[in-house]
Amino acid sequence: METALDWALRPADPADVEPIAELRAVVMRPDLERLGRFDEHRVRQRLRDAFSPRHTSVILAGGAFAGCVALRPAEDGQWLEHFYLDPGVQGRGLGSAILRDLLDRTDAAGLVVRLNVLRGSAARRLYERHGFTVESEDPIDIFMVR
Repeated sequence: METALDWALRPADPADVEPIAELRAVVMRPDLERLGRFDEHRVRQRLRDAFSPRHTSVILAGGAFAGCVALRPAEDGQWLEHFYLDPGVQGRGLGSAILRDLLDRTDAAGLVVRLNVLRGSAARRLYERHGFTVESEDPIDIFMVR
């Protein structure tokens, strides 16, 4: 397997919302179409409505925009959200490296981390490899906790 690219996280700013909304549409389209839930407008609007630059990091790979991830404080820990990687950098260990870095920080703080993933998404295997287990599920989403 190819090693992870050189990567860094930088704080998001409000101007990042459109590139991130576009990336979300590209990355989520196959799973949403499989579930019969893809909507060209809604897939972007849901990101715009939920975007919180304060809790979001932009992922840079080789110095270029490669994705994003958000870690939002919640009553009982943190929610890992909006973890999207450009298809051109997927499968190279980048997602695992970023997830390991984030989880090292939440573990050090003793925080529970929750997330949801679309039913049938390949991302579920990534999360399971990093210790997430299924907490509950519905016809669309699987809710996981670590």
